[in-house]
Amino acid sequence: MSPEQMIQMQDGPEKIFPVSWDMFHRDVRALAWRLAAIGGFSAIVAVTRGGLVPAGIIARELGIRVIETICVASYHEETEREALEVLKPLTETILSRPSEEVLVIDDLVDTGATAKAVREMLPKAHFATVYAKPQGLPMVDTFVTEVSQDTWIYFPWDTGLSFQAPIHKPARGR
Repeated sequence: MSPEQMIQMQDGPEKIFPVSWDMFHRDVRALAWRLAAIGGFSAIVAVTRGGLVPAGIIARELGIRVIETICVASYHEETEREALEVLKPLTETILSRPSEEVLVIDDLVDTGATAKAVREMLPKAHFATVYAKPQGLPMVDTFVTEVSQDTWIYFPWDTGLSFQAPIHKPARGR
């Protein structure tokens, strides 16, 4: 992360994109429709933690019963990036399958660092995310919604109901 990006994150993201449960479920089902058209998947790998919820929905929609996790940490306290760390690697259940039958699911591809690490383990797997940022796009095969790199997505499991200030900030001394 560049020094400018670090300063920006300390001050808060420039743009925010709050996602409700209804919106997230609709977007994940849209992703499932796209993946159903591709087909041929026998197992899902959910990238934790963000990929857990969409992987469950997609597994239901596509009738896939083999679901595995890869536990990767790339954020500290939800906003600060740190070195990528694989906390739980893939199991033999997944590694013994042809990787082209494996569907890797995550909620978001940001810089692409996590996706790159998983792709090195499963080079022919199909990588799908609900949301994608420009830097990470080359690492994703299928996604639903692209957001700008300077947008911070607030997922429904990260938020509660509260007042949201308007985007427009009136000039002082009206």
